[in-house]
Amino acid sequence: MSFRPICSANHKESKITIFEKENFIGRQWEICDDYPSLQAMGWFNNEVGSMKIQCGAWVCYQYPGYRGYQYILECDHHGGDYKHWPEWGSHAQTSQIQSIRRIQQ
Repeated sequence: MSFRPICSANHKESKITIFEKENFIGRQWEICDDYPSLQAMGWFNNEVGSMKIQCGAWVCYQYPGYRGYQYILECDHHGGDYKHWPEWGSHAQTSQIQSIRRIQQ
C-alpha cells in the first residue's frame, strides 16, 4: 500500500468534462457537482470514453450510488487529460462510469 497527496480544489471551482468517446470525441457534459447517478441527471450512456479535469480532484465510480470500481482523477495528473479509460489507473477494468463526486479539501 502507498499514499500520496491529492490536489483538491474549492468545491465552487471543481470542474470536469466527460466525453462519449475516447480522444475527447462525441457528446460532452461539463460537471461541477456530485452526481450519484449520471444517467438520472441526463447522461445518455453508462460509459465514458474520455475526460478532462479542469480543476480539482474527482472520484469516478463504476455504478450508481458511488459503488463499484473507483478511479481518482486529478487536474495535475496527465495535465488533467484522460484520453482513454485505461489512463484512469492501472486497475481500470472498464469504461463504465455511472456516478462521480468531488474530493473535498
